[in-house]
Formats: sequence, structure tokens, C-alpha cells
Amino acid sequence: MTQVDGLVCALPDRSSQEEIRRYQDANVIREILHTARTIAIVGLSSNPLRPSNYVGFYLQRHGYRVIPVNPNEREALGEKAYPSLAEVPDGIDVVDVFRASQFVPDIAEQAVQVQARALWMQFGVISIRGAEIAVRGGLEVVMDRCMKVEHARHMGRMHWLGFNTGVVISQRTPDAR
Repeated sequence: MTQVDGLVCALPDRSSQEEIRRYQDANVIREILHTARTIAIVGLSSNPLRPSNYVGFYLQRHGYRVIPVNPNEREALGEKAYPSLAEVPDGIDVVDVFRASQFVPDIAEQAVQVQARALWMQFGVISIRGAEIAVRGGLEVVMDRCMKVEHARHMGRMHWLGFNTGVVISQRTPDAR
């Protein structure tokens, strides 16, 4: 949460932008995307209107096994949902977090305990403490990045349209016609 003139905004706190950039390395992102096969999505919803559902659906369509981790769900995307990472019976390559930042340190500890290979915090999910826990446990970490967008960008789904520039803007440059 960010505080502006006494008001609390539900915007991610990016006050430590330099630290966050440490966890946005393109080489690490590509390595995770190329080697991962099983992704546990913490906070995956069965509601198709939720971003977690859309991202999970996209990842399934691109060959990843998606395991829902959400105590409020019984099933999502045709897979049995588990209440916690500890209850997932299969190996996990990536723990993809769709939860508020304050929950990330506990999720990071669980990811270390289940011997996941990476902790991925979706866009807007920022937790330096959670990242430090994961790194100490030997996990790769990606923070404040959407796995679907990064997959499309690095795995050949967007670059041919000219989107792999590293800069996202909605206006043309003066020299573009």
C-alpha cells in the first residue's frame, strides 16, 4: 500500500525500484520460462474474469501444468485445487503468486520447504522480504512481472509484432508515422 497525503492507495509500493529491478533480470526470466514444466499458482481463481484464471489458462495452453493453490477453491482450470503448497503431491518448478504482498514472505517460506525452483510475484506483487527468503532458500526470484506477458515477450509470441522493446507506451514518438 502506498500512502499519499494521508490517503491509502491500493497501488503497489515501488519506492525501492532499484531493489525490485534486481528481480527482473531478463536472463533469469527466460531460464525459468524455458525450464519450468509445473507451475503452482497461489491465489488461482476458478472465476474466468479474474487475472489469475486468465494467466493460468494461457500457461496451460502453452504446455505448462498449472496447479491451483487456493483454500477457497475445489478445482480450477480442470485441476484439483490445494489449500497450501505443502499439500501439493507433485514437484513444483515455479510458485506464481497472485496474493497481496503481505502474504508473500509466508508463501516464500512454503516454496522453499517444497523445494520449488523459483518464486514469481505477479505484476503489482512486491515483497523484498519474500524475495530474500526465497533467495536464501536457493530459489530464483522474479518480482512485479506478469508471467503471461513475459512468456509472450520472451518465447516468441510478441516480439514479431515489435513489442519486445522493453518500453511500454501508448503514444507514438514524434518521428513515427
